[in-house]
Amino acid sequence: MSGLRVDIRRKIYPGRARPALEGLRFTAAAGEILAIVGPSGAGKSTLLHIIAGLDRLVDGVVEIDGESPRCNGSSTISMGMMFQTSRLMPWLTILDNVRLVLGQDPASTAQARQLIRDVGLEEVEALFPRQLSEGMQRRVALARAFAVRPRLLLLDEPLVSLDAPTASRLRRYLFDLWQETRPTVLYVTHELREALAVADRVLFLSSGPARVVAEVPVDLPRPREPGDPGIGSLHDRVLAAHPELLAGLANDDHRPSGTGTT
Repeated sequence: MSGLRVDIRRKIYPGRARPALEGLRFTAAAGEILAIVGPSGAGKSTLLHIIAGLDRLVDGVVEIDGESPRCNGSSTISMGMMFQTSRLMPWLTILDNVRLVLGQDPASTAQARQLIRDVGLEEVEALFPRQLSEGMQRRVALARAFAVRPRLLLLDEPLVSLDAPTASRLRRYLFDLWQETRPTVLYVTHELREALAVADRVLFLSSGPARVVAEVPVDLPRPREPGDPGIGSLHDRVLAAHPELLAGLANDDHRPSGTGTT
């Protein structure tokens, strides 16, 4: 199939009797933005590491357009990742951090500069990460994630700890970059309003061992903000339909988007 297929029968960490993930199955169509929501400690980051091919000690299958990802460079799958922290190289300039995943030829430099312009940072490309705010560093990380023109983009709580205006700006840049190449996106968060603002579809994980226990399509026009009336109405309907399932998320969602922590 075209897109992403995940079928994790079981993931157990060495020395633990209880699985972290069990019977976790879902698909994502090519170009779909799929949000994964679940309480802290549910295994969301574990799931991303497995999909990225960084953790292969798992009983299950992950396929992207019919191919299994590999972290050793043997896969033909182009994949971008963005984590809860920017993970920039502190000894490299902003330009060199983006160019790092592209190579050093002139075409790569031009591509890196364009991506930096796309996230509004052309005036600081010669600076180092320590000279930028956290929000600006996340924008650099977003540009770097798109530099390889990924078929699959994995985002692990990319807005966590950001204030609401900064989170809103980063969401807009994400959507603008996504529109250019339309990768499949897996967006992990524990905040329901954020998921509804970003995704075409939201999957909900149970507490460990994690599995998919609910799914909500989001048929609202873009761009969206967590505070939009349509998002608020859908948020309330989801909580009303699944009060026990989402009880742990309800309290988190009363915070402004981007101000929570994991």
